Amino acid sequence: MKSEEHRSLYFEKAGEEATDALLAYVQDYARKKGIQDVVVASTTGATGAKASKVLKGLNLVVVTHHFGFPRPGETELAEEHRREIRANGARIATGTHALSGVERAIRRKFNTIGPTELIAHTYRTFGQGTKVCVEIALMAADAGLIPVDRDVISIAGTGRGADTALLLRPANSSSFFDLKIREVIAKPSDF
Repeated sequence: MKSEEHRSLYFEKAGEEATDALLAYVQDYARKKGIQDVVVASTTGATGAKASKVLKGLNLVVVTHHFGFPRPGETELAEEHRREIRANGARIATGTHALSGVERAIRRKFNTIGPTELIAHTYRTFGQGTKVCVEIALMAADAGLIPVDRDVISIAGTGRGADTALLLRPANSSSFFDLKIREVIAKPSDF
């Protein structure tokens, strides 16, 4: 049986304070492992803009909240961040949240939970960023912006910023159980 030692980066506290260190660590990790595809969660676009500078030259996909998440018909993505992300060669994916979507409406209307949100809550036992890393990989794969036949790095955070990174093999939502988490690159230990 072949084995490989890998060092994971663990942050003492979850939150946006980890963003710069995480992006630098991921940049080095991607170079060493030859990873070309990265997805990053970004609400306002601030984290996506930072990532588009640090990870320039990679196939970077910034995944945002769907329109209507804050209020009907509105987006949280700031126009200045959208322009910067695109100017740095990254792409933006905006779509329905893969691990909530319609089930969130069912929960709100009927005060119940379905299997998709149960899966999301299970991922959260590893931290909010872990759940979001899986979710944005599904969303970017569904948009056709990352491959499903090779490993990618997925970056997310707890609230704002980025504090979690996973190496994973993405899948489309319709093949959800084909998604595989390969390595924990970084995560907070206090979630």
